[in-house]
Amino acid sequence: MTSGIVILGSTGSVGISTLDVVRRNPERFRVDALTANTSVRELVAQCAEFGPRLAVMADEAAAAELDRSLRAVGLTTEVAAGETGLKAAAALPGADTVVAAIVGAAGLLPTLEAARAGKRLLLANKESAVMAGRLLMRAVREHGATLIPIDSEHNAVFQCLPGGEARSDSGVTGILLTASGGPFLDLPLDRFAVITPEQACNHPNWDMGRKISVDSATMMNKGLEIIEACLLFDIAVDQVEVVIHPQSIIHSLVQYRDGSVLAQLGNPDMRTPIAHALAWPERIDSGVDRLDLFAVARLDFRPPESRRFPCLRLAVDAARAGGAQPVWLNAANEVAVQAFLDRRIPFSAISALIDTVLAKCADSAPVSLDEILQVDREARALAGEKMARYAL
Repeated sequence: MTSGIVILGSTGSVGISTLDVVRRNPERFRVDALTANTSVRELVAQCAEFGPRLAVMADEAAAAELDRSLRAVGLTTEVAAGETGLKAAAALPGADTVVAAIVGAAGLLPTLEAARAGKRLLLANKESAVMAGRLLMRAVREHGATLIPIDSEHNAVFQCLPGGEARSDSGVTGILLTASGGPFLDLPLDRFAVITPEQACNHPNWDMGRKISVDSATMMNKGLEIIEACLLFDIAVDQVEVVIHPQSIIHSLVQYRDGSVLAQLGNPDMRTPIAHALAWPERIDSGVDRLDLFAVARLDFRPPESRRFPCLRLAVDAARAGGAQPVWLNAANEVAVQAFLDRRIPFSAISALIDTVLAKCADSAPVSLDEILQVDREARALAGEKMARYAL
């Protein structure tokens, strides 16, 4: 009997990797729903191969184009659009697993919907945890959902913890999140002002989307991952440390009271954590090559430089402050990264714009989804207003 899968964000890098794992294990999985933002042609091809019951686009115009394209090739997949369509996909009856791979705040609502529908939730959308982590975890508990992270770092921690949990009796004393350091690990600091989007998106180890590639270059991705790790594994901010590991072979480590340190190793390929989470607690073929330690030859580690990666400090400060700060942090970062990708601000202004926005953060603690979304809107509006001082 096959297990039904919904992929939120199927045309992105995580979605494509998930479909490859499914392709290699047709006896175990079927695709029930796929969603995309604007990539109609890619979604048509995926529907033709995997035959989902439902396909969703971000807006009505793209959905209409998708519907015409599917009918033209004789496919009967139902088409939906927008927030309503995403929520329908996330809670689709008969589907067991939802892969939450939509980048940014746009993934929050369908991720929450999947948790409230009691699904097996494979979380790649770290922004959901950063913006509404406590709300998400409460939904998981109250509705009997199962949450397994598929970010390589958090999945590695999950694999190194007993039962995937940092219980009070487990002896865990700390988590080490590894970071490649991105494409500018050794670039002279005086050259940061002329970094281009193409350079920032050219990650040395991982094949990722543009937004997360920039987050890796600024190391904001590690900051967001610290916030997420604290929520997922119920651990204090000061017990999570970032270690730069340029080879990206060790994906994260867990320290124990007795002096043991457990690490999860593997080639830098998202199919490994995806396959682990899809089949957990079993193991299946992911298509990833066997790790050859003799070819790797060495593993290097170093601490992150605060001058090179100021976004990491901003994220840690927001994590310690709590309340609305993580929501403001995420919103300002999304606005700043998009402005950089659009060539409206320089790379070096990303952290400066975020810092400016956080300085204006209201001292509040949003609890409900409506409150969180309101704070998100306010932070984005302020980031837009403050951007002029950093414009190219």
